[in-house]
Amino acid sequence: MPTLTRKEVEEIALLARLHLESDELERMQSELGVILDHFGTIAATDTTGIPAMTHAVATDLGGPLRVDESQPSLPVDEALRGTPKRDGDLIVVPAIIQGAKE
Repeated sequence: MPTLTRKEVEEIALLARLHLESDELERMQSELGVILDHFGTIAATDTTGIPAMTHAVATDLGGPLRVDESQPSLPVDEALRGTPKRDGDLIVVPAIIQGAKE
């Protein structure tokens, strides 16, 4: 299992702008080691003969694709019909930030 040193975990936390307490550093050292171990398993998998993919959804697999054509939009009243509260053409949502006005 690839192991990370405590110093490496501290550097990763610094790059991620995270403050980790001592017990959290130990836990992250273990958990990141497990993650790296999983990547090692993936890297060791034989992929000979498997074509590389440029996207997780391969277009050559018959995915549900359609031609991208411009179409008329819904009328505003129909598009906003189910909204609980609106102000003209806008949807009014409750404020979630303290001190913000609705």
